[in-house]
Amino acid sequence: MLRIVIGYGMDLLFGDPYWLPHPIRFIGNGIKHVENILRKFFKGDRQERTGGMILTVVIVALTYGITYLLLHMAGMIHPYLKIGLETFLIFQILATKSLDRESRKVYIQLKEGNMPEARKYLSYIVGRDTKDLDANEITRGTIETVAENISDGIIAPLIYIYIGGAPLGMAYKAINTLDSMVGYKNEKYLNFGRASARLDDFMNYIPARLTAFFIVAAAAFLGYNWKDGVKITKRDCRNHKSPNSGYPESAVAGVLGIQIGGTNTYFGEKVHKPTIGDPTRPLEKDDIKRTIGIMYAASAAGMFCLMMIKYLVVLV
Repeated sequence: MLRIVIGYGMDLLFGDPYWLPHPIRFIGNGIKHVENILRKFFKGDRQERTGGMILTVVIVALTYGITYLLLHMAGMIHPYLKIGLETFLIFQILATKSLDRESRKVYIQLKEGNMPEARKYLSYIVGRDTKDLDANEITRGTIETVAENISDGIIAPLIYIYIGGAPLGMAYKAINTLDSMVGYKNEKYLNFGRASARLDDFMNYIPARLTAFFIVAAAAFLGYNWKDGVKITKRDCRNHKSPNSGYPESAVAGVLGIQIGGTNTYFGEKVHKPTIGDPTRPLEKDDIKRTIGIMYAASAAGMFCLMMIKYLVVLV
């Protein structure tokens, strides 16, 4: 458990150093390479689904297997080397500080009125088109991304790390990366990315719902409207194309008393989505900072609860 605590603390302090190659880059390169190979042999709707399943199994199995093997080899050299390596990998898996850093770049440019730069930095953290967004839409996109990634980038990885250590945590990140790269419902990936998208939905089912609970708990601690957080989560959690992302997004919208969601543009095509939350007040640029604060508090609440569960399981 100590290596999880230290890895979590390192993430809060340092985030992902830009000079250090991140494991997700290697996973992403692996996905591109395997996809290119499989597409040569699997063509047509049904065959693409089969190819997508193979891609998912290969990438997840390789990620888990390589991580497990590296830790095993480190343990053979010295037990402390294994502990140090796993602590470092846990630090790399989590994304709290990085979410803060990248979303705050958008916030700073918005405060300075530099819309081109705000759109540019937003484009680094969202999949939607950003070139024509106004300040309100940029703010909304940033809040939605931070809210969704409280689950995908923090709580869900922590859950799988507590269950199966760095190998399972890294396997989860591989699934998440697969979904972000091939899990689109467009002509290219509708069939090829189906297996990745469905596995990602399955792996995030429980974490997303727990994340909403942690957000509401964090809101109560920070003095936000936790009661509306509960109400809006119950009402609007399904107002999203993802079966999971609506939970953390509706919890954040509820506790802040804002409305997010709605129409976005992806690859030049408008995608209409229901709204989440009530517009009890206008959206403000500072809601980005408030969401970041909620992210940190929800992260701490999740870490504490998971630690207590792990401790009780060990005692039993």
